[in-house]
Amino acid sequence: MSGDIRVQQHGPWAQVIIDHPGKFNAMSRSMWRDLRAAFEGLHVQPELRCVLVSGSAGHFCAGGDIAEYPGFRFDAEQLRQFHEEEVWGGLQAMLDCDVPIIAQIEGNCMGAGVEIASCCDVRLAAASSRFGAPIARLGFAMAAREAALVSRAVGDSIARAMLLSAEVFDAPRMLQCGFLTHCVVDEQLQADANALVQRQLRLAPMAARAHKRTFRALNSPLAQVRQAQAAPNGVALDGPAAYSYANTPEHREGITAFLQKRPPEF
Repeated sequence: MSGDIRVQQHGPWAQVIIDHPGKFNAMSRSMWRDLRAAFEGLHVQPELRCVLVSGSAGHFCAGGDIAEYPGFRFDAEQLRQFHEEEVWGGLQAMLDCDVPIIAQIEGNCMGAGVEIASCCDVRLAAASSRFGAPIARLGFAMAAREAALVSRAVGDSIARAMLLSAEVFDAPRMLQCGFLTHCVVDEQLQADANALVQRQLRLAPMAARAHKRTFRALNSPLAQVRQAQAAPNGVALDGPAAYSYANTPEHREGITAFLQKRPPEF
C-alpha cells in the first residue's frame, strides 16, 4: 500500500489527512502527487474558510517512504523530478492556497512532515511530538527549496541542528523557537484543534485570503533561493547539478543501511 491523502469536507472547512498505515504516515511518491491535487482543489473553493492538516493513527508524518528510494534516488534525473516536481509540487500547492491552514501535529513529525507543517499558517502540537530531519544518516541532503522553506519556519539554528547533526527536538523546544503556535497536553490536542478551526470560521474570510497573499509575497522560499544563487559561492542550489550526488556511494550506503536496519558506514 502506497498510502493516501484523504480530504474530508465539512461545509466551510476541510480536513486533509496524511494516511500511510504501518509507516507512521511516511510520504510516498503518489502521496506527494495527491497532496498537490488536494490543495489545488481546495484553493479554488470560494466558500472554504479553513483547512486542518493532520495525520492518522497517532502520528503526523515520519518523513519519506524510504522503501521506494532505491527505485529512483540513484538516478540524477529521476531524483530531480522527485524533488522539483513531485515534492515541491505538493508543497507549492499548500503555499499557494489562499485559505488559512492549521497543522494538528502528534507523534512523529520528521523530514517531509516538517516540510508539510512548514507550509501551514498555525501549528498546534501535542507535547509528546518529536521533530527533526535526520537525513544525514541516509547520505543525502534536503533539496534547496525545501531547506529554505524549513529554515524560514524553524529558524536557522534549529534547521542547522536538524540537518547537520540529525538532532531531534521535542514540542516544547519547537514552541520556544517559534515554529509551533501552540503546544498542549496530548489529551487536549483534538479539542484544541477543533477550537482553532471554529475560531477561524468566525473571522472574515476575505481578510484571511488577503493576508495569505501578503505573507506569500513577503516570504517566498523560491525568491530566497534565487537570491542565494546570486551569491558567488559556487554552490548549486537547483538544476541538474544539485542532484549530481544521486549515484554516489555515500547516498547508496545511507539508504541501503536504513532498509537493512543497520548503522551506515560512511
